Amino acid sequence: MNSHRFRSRTRRSRTRRLRALRSRTLAAAFLAGILLAVLVTGCGSSGTSGQRGNGLVHLDDLPGAAGVRGVALQQPLGKPDIRLTGTDGRPYDFRAATASRLTLLFFGYTHCPDICPTTMADIAAALSTLPPADRAQVSVVFVTSDPQRDTPAALGSWLAQFDPSFVGLTGPFETVAGYAEQLGVTLERPQRQPDGSVTVSHGTQVTAFSPNGTARVAYLAGTKVADYVHDIPLLIAGRT
Repeated sequence: MNSHRFRSRTRRSRTRRLRALRSRTLAAAFLAGILLAVLVTGCGSSGTSGQRGNGLVHLDDLPGAAGVRGVALQQPLGKPDIRLTGTDGRPYDFRAATASRLTLLFFGYTHCPDICPTTMADIAAALSTLPPADRAQVSVVFVTSDPQRDTPAALGSWLAQFDPSFVGLTGPFETVAGYAEQLGVTLERPQRQPDGSVTVSHGTQVTAFSPNGTARVAYLAGTKVADYVHDIPLLIAGRT
């Protein structure tokens, strides 16, 4: 009985710590200016659907992957040959830079008032719980779907609020959209509204590439920090 109570208290304590980590990360980002984005832009979500071959796939309808809490992709995806510009203004070779590493890839934009900062904060909070040796094996890559406003400098500054190691990439919208399409992530060109705000619709999934360069799992908007904490060590070990 006492052992059961101890385990219950331990689980509750761990949950509270994860929530606190996420809250602190989000609070820092909002204080740095993300709240202002709500006043000047809109964030549309194209949902979690995308093209796979000849049919439309809704990730919400896919089962969870065996042993992890992410959703299983219908078929494994190879790491795309993404070549864009990094936050330092230099060319970035996605395959070469992330070789043999667990890589979490997300398409979004810095003026997004909700999904993008929340996703980055959740991943940052999860990574902060890892042992240093595991953390060193993970890359997080954020590709902007709003390249006209997301300059390399702006992208780098925004991502640093969550984790200075996060990689930001930008390039022509058509090029970015082509890479996203390979992964079934839908992007729509940013649209300026009559009131001057800008709506950017984008798929919200995080695609997880195992160290062998293959993705079998994705994470949808709303994935909990605890789910990332549970899955990341398994993904590092290639257990998907």
